[in-house]
Parts: sequence; structure tokens; C-alpha cells
Amino acid sequence: MTEPRTDSLNTTPTVPATIVLAGATGALGLLIAHHLRKRGASVRALVRPETSAKAETTSLRVQGVEIVEVDYNNAAELTKACVGATCVVSALSGLRDVIVEAQTRLLEAAVAAGVPRFIPSDYSADFTRLSEGSNRNFDLRREFQRRLEKSPIQATSILNGMFTELLKGQAPVVLTGPRRVLYWGDADQLLDFTTMVNTAEFTAAAALDPTTPRYLRVAGEVASIRGLQAAATAATGQPFRLLRAGGLGVLQTMIKVTKTLIPAKDEVFPPWQGMQYLHNMLSGQAKLTEPLDNARYPEIRWTSVRDVLTAAK
Repeated sequence: MTEPRTDSLNTTPTVPATIVLAGATGALGLLIAHHLRKRGASVRALVRPETSAKAETTSLRVQGVEIVEVDYNNAAELTKACVGATCVVSALSGLRDVIVEAQTRLLEAAVAAGVPRFIPSDYSADFTRLSEGSNRNFDLRREFQRRLEKSPIQATSILNGMFTELLKGQAPVVLTGPRRVLYWGDADQLLDFTTMVNTAEFTAAAALDPTTPRYLRVAGEVASIRGLQAAATAATGQPFRLLRAGGLGVLQTMIKVTKTLIPAKDEVFPPWQGMQYLHNMLSGQAKLTEPLDNARYPEIRWTSVRDVLTAAK
């Protein structure tokens, strides 16, 4: 339970802001909950009944987070869970049934409950600049965005590029075994990277800030492929070399072949999906426009690519 805060110049207790958090048991959601609590917020986590006994839910309870079991198909239940919140933050992850449908029901519940602000589960490169069909997961976010734009609620999307942690293995770019940095296209194309922790910290600050604009764009580091090479070399003390696998057309062909051979349509991140993300970034089409909003909350200390790769040794 969060105790009411008392302003040092005013003895009247102030009630902490209540933030409703969906997707709180996921990796990013857990971090957002942690940073909201650090900032003194009262956090109400929406969890599905089948996850109420999971270790992640227990961790949230230990942190003082209020746990509310909800059925995303029950509008009245969702609306009741949102009553009294100053912002609804979504960290939901999934395909169309989650990103579009479940998130729409969450949005409608927030509006019905009179919640003034909504932060959707975007947390990505700038999908607003991409054409339809270039990235399946971004297409879903754009579809939800069209619904969000028609809603009478103040919305803020947080765009952070790629999660830097993916460079430690999930994104096949920095290859520690052969000490190569693999890429397609131009080695000088600038790319955006932000750690999951920094993204969560920024999201928590934004959730408690009633003056946020429609979009906030942040990057813990903006680096080219050559910059990744330098960071990997500095982090490991071993020289890394560049390995150009071809132009962006080659990567596009690889995406089509992989999607045909391993469609995995029910997976959130099949191999071809990650390749689509790389293509979007390496082409420059999903580059975050500058100036970035990193300085909006000056207390945040941004983690570099080198720091992440050093921790991965």
C-alpha cells in the first residue's frame, strides 16, 4: 500500500496518481510497474485469471502493486478496473487479437471510466513512417492507431527504436563468436537503440506527466553499423570486423523466402519478423525523427550500446 505523500511546504497529504497497467507480467510491463512505484505512483495491474498465481504476479504484489483479475472480453469488468485512474498504460504483447482487439477493448474501457490519458503498446521504431506490408507487427500497431485517433482521449505513443538488449543474441547483428558485425545496405545508416529498462523508466515518467504530446521519441544511443563495430570492440577488448551480406534487396528476398518456408503465422516474433524489423531500420525508413525527447526527464541516465555489450560478456 502506498502512503499518501505530504508536500514539505504544505501539510495536506496528496493522494498518489493511480496508473492502470495492462501487460504487467511481461518483461517490459514488470519494469514499467517497478519504475512507476519508484516514482510514487499507485499501480493497478490488470492480469488474466490464469496468470494470477504466476511468479511475476507475486513479484508485483510484493512491490505493492494492486492486482486486478480481468476478462478482456468483459467490458463492464474492464471499465470498473479503470475507474479512478489518471492514465492507462498498455504493455500488451501479441498479434491482432491482442494488439488490435484486446487493446481496443481496453481503450474503450478507459474512455467509459473517464480516464484522461492512454499510452498504447508501441515501444518500437517509428512505424508511422512505414508503408503497409513492410512489417506485420507494425501494421497491427497502425491499425490500432487508427482506432486510437478517433477516440476522445489524450494519447501518447513512446517510440524507442530497437531494444538494445536484442543485440546480445536475438538480433543477429553483433556476432560474438566470429567477432563480426553483420549488416545489409549502408554501414553508415544511423540506427536507434534503447534498453528495455530505459524505455520502462521513460514510460513511467510519461504516464505521470499530464502534458505529454501525441508522440515521444527516445534513443539511449543513435549508432551506425560502424558505431556498433566500435562499441563491440571496446566492450570485449577484441577487434570486430564488418560483414556485409549484401544490399537491402538481398535482405528483402531472404525475408520472402523465410516467410514462405517458415511462415509461423501464430508466433509474435518468427524469424522473418525480426528480419523485417532489421530491414526497416537499415533502410532508414523507421529512423526516429530528431530532435529526440531524451532530455524531457533529465533524471534518466541513458545506457549505451557499449555498456549493454560489456554486461553481456
